[in-house]
Amino acid sequence: MSREEFTAAAADFPDPFHLMIRESVESTNDEVHSLAQDGAPHGRIVLAERQTAGRGRRGAAWFAPTGESLAFSILLRPTEAKTLWPRLALATGLAVAEAIESFGPQVGIKWPNDVWIGARKVAGILVEAGADFAVVGIGLNVNTTEFPPEVEKIATSLQMETGQAFSRAEVMAAVIHRFSIRSRQIGPYFPELISTVRQRCVLTGQHVSLITAGEARKGTVEGIADSGELLFRSEKGLERLIQADEVRLLLS
Repeated sequence: MSREEFTAAAADFPDPFHLMIRESVESTNDEVHSLAQDGAPHGRIVLAERQTAGRGRRGAAWFAPTGESLAFSILLRPTEAKTLWPRLALATGLAVAEAIESFGPQVGIKWPNDVWIGARKVAGILVEAGADFAVVGIGLNVNTTEFPPEVEKIATSLQMETGQAFSRAEVMAAVIHRFSIRSRQIGPYFPELISTVRQRCVLTGQHVSLITAGEARKGTVEGIADSGELLFRSEKGLERLIQADEVRLLLS
């Protein structure tokens, strides 16, 4: 990792975002969680070159090769009601999508927390809440060109999609600048946020399988509700899902 490059990029981060660089951690989310409990302020960011126990949702391992990808977590102490914090996943997804798109490719959002280029995942988001803080973890494939067999058909990177390598520090800076705007829109400005998310939703109109409340289901996504829930039509009728796991597109 070029600390100098990331340090230079961080100098232009909007307030109150402040970068801390770690060579190796088990998980950037865990590291930020610990810092939050010790009183670290809103806006603290931990970037790691290597995670020994990086994870996505439901504890799944996150593939982040050294020197090729970005793995970082952000500490937030939101002033909005805690019931609104789940919206941070959509806000972050939109921020990451907008940042990536500034480098060329068209980008979509797979509700609730994945960012896609075409039909492949380029970034994942993990939001975890503490007593009075939230931790937003972001994993973004920048210059990765090879993935493990288990994900090679569903993963992509900025380099794979454009044919060129990028400065990871510049990509991260773009994410933080968009995040500084979108993360403040989970309250009164959420209608603006959700309208933009809808335009990028890759699930709308698609047949999907998913797991919700421990039950495997199949149905059609009709869109995203005003409050951010997935509008899912199945044999049970139209439902508003607050959370769902393993949302997968079904072939027609």
